[in-house]
Amino acid sequence: MGTNQNFIFMKFNFLITAIAGLVPLVVGFIWYGPLFKNAWMKEVGFTDESMKGSNMALIFGLSYVLSFLMAFVLQTLVIHQWGVQSTLMGEAGFAEQTGDAFIYVQKFMANYGDRFRTFGHGALHGTMIGLLIGLPILGTQALFERKSFKYVAINAGYWVVTLAFMGGVICQWA
Repeated sequence: MGTNQNFIFMKFNFLITAIAGLVPLVVGFIWYGPLFKNAWMKEVGFTDESMKGSNMALIFGLSYVLSFLMAFVLQTLVIHQWGVQSTLMGEAGFAEQTGDAFIYVQKFMANYGDRFRTFGHGALHGTMIGLLIGLPILGTQALFERKSFKYVAINAGYWVVTLAFMGGVICQWA
């Protein structure tokens, strides 16, 4: 890769971000469908009848927008090379693609730009984010809402699996 291509490598990949934004919808279709539909509906107090009449286009559309935002941020968390850029981006000339910091990043990316760029590595980071950020958020909220352990397990499990797949897709292909 040439020097300019290495710098482009560190920019957000909007196509892969858009694809990764679909992961929560696909996993949710399976997770809250055939896998855990009945248990989840019981835990949240829904019935088949109460599910009717919802504006599903709005729900899925907004869910996708939120998932895209999550995928956008995940790139910086599952790709280690973003740390180098974020450390140096405020240095003189970096944004203009000149100066010592920019040259350093070009050399760094030429030597180490492909390190830890696998689906498995991204899935590991996604799983860690799900367990160490998602679970505590959902668990705390569930405690105050007096929800059951089963409720937390179903929803946190969904986010752990979803973030693992999102992290894998992003780390491998972004």
